Amino acid sequence: WAIPSFSERARHWQRIKGTTIGTYAADLTDYDDVVAVLREFRPDAVIHFAEQPSAPFSMLNVATARETQVNNVVGTLNLIWAMRENCPDCHLVKLGTMGEYGTPNIDIEEGFITVNHKGRSDTLPYPKQPGSFYHLSKVHDSHNLIFAAKIWGLRVTDLNQGVVYGVQTEEMSASKLLRTSFHYDATFGTVLNRFCAQAVAGIPLTVYGEGHQTRGFLNIKDTIQCIDLTVKNPPQPGEFRVFNQFTEQFSVLELANLVKGTAAEKGIKVKVESIPNPRTEMERHHYNAVHTRLLDLGLKPHRLSDTLVASMLQEIMEAKAEIDEEVLLPKVNWRVDRTGMVEAEVAAAGGADR
Repeated sequence: WAIPSFSERARHWQRIKGTTIGTYAADLTDYDDVVAVLREFRPDAVIHFAEQPSAPFSMLNVATARETQVNNVVGTLNLIWAMRENCPDCHLVKLGTMGEYGTPNIDIEEGFITVNHKGRSDTLPYPKQPGSFYHLSKVHDSHNLIFAAKIWGLRVTDLNQGVVYGVQTEEMSASKLLRTSFHYDATFGTVLNRFCAQAVAGIPLTVYGEGHQTRGFLNIKDTIQCIDLTVKNPPQPGEFRVFNQFTEQFSVLELANLVKGTAAEKGIKVKVESIPNPRTEMERHHYNAVHTRLLDLGLKPHRLSDTLVASMLQEIMEAKAEIDEEVLLPKVNWRVDRTGMVEAEVAAAGGADR
C-alpha cells in the first residue's frame, strides 16, 4: 500500500498527537549536509537507519553493490566525523544486522567474544562472516564505529537486528496515514511478510532450498521498544556496545508451515514449495545467538504466535487487490556460472536480511 511522505506523516502526527516532529532532508554521503543537520538540531542521540537495507539488491550487479557500500559506509563515516566535530558527547544508535555474524559453528555472542590463545586471554570483537555486499557494508560500519569510540571517545550502540516482521506499531494504529510501508517483495521484503502475502494471493510459499536456514526474528513493535530502551540507557563516553536485537529464532521452513497452517484456518489453502537457493550459504547449520542485553534493560517481547500471524493475514487480505505477484518471485542470484559471469537473474533472499 502507498504511504504519505515522511514530512506529511510528521505533520499528521502533530495534528493528532500535538507533538512536533521536525524534518530535514539531507544526504548522508554529503558531509556538509550532515554537519548542517547536527548544528541545527544539536541532538543528544542520533538514531541512524539511513542505509540501503537489502542484501539481494547489493548482489544484483556492480552498480548496486557499489551504491550499497558507498551509501552505507561513507554515510556512516560522514556521520561519525560530523559528530566528532559538532556534538562529541552525542549517543549514536546505529542499525546493524545479525547477518554480520554469518552462521558459525559456535554460539554467537553479543558483539564480543573472550578468546584464550597460547596461554593468553583477550576479549575481542566477535568474528564476522557476512553473506552479501550489504552485510559486508555493515561489518565495515562496525569496524569504523569501534575505531571512533576508541580514539575519539564517542558513545556508540550497534543494534544487530534480526529479520523484522509485522504490519504496524501501537503509534501507527492511530491512523492509516501513519502506517509504515509493508515490504513483501523478494528484494526488499522480509520473509514472513512475503509468505503472508503469498498466502493471501493464493500462490505457493517459496522456500529457498531445504529451508533449514535459521535466523533471529522480531516484531516491528519491538524494534521501536529496543530503540527507546537504548536511547534511555546510553553508553559511557568511549564505549562501543552491541545489542543483538531479536526475540526468537526460527527456520524458514518453520515460518512457512506456520503461515500455511494459519491460512488454512482462514479458509486459504496454500502449499509450501522449495525452489533452488540463490544464495551461497549453509542450509543446515548451528545457530544459537545470545540476546540478553535488551532483555536486561526491560524489553518485553511480542512473541510470534498463530494469533499474530492471523492478524497479519487479515490486514493483508484487506489489501489483497494491491498485491503485485510479479515481485514475489526472486530475481537476483548470488552464484557464479562456469564461465565466471554472474547470472543476471534467478532468485533473491526473501527480503532485506533474508
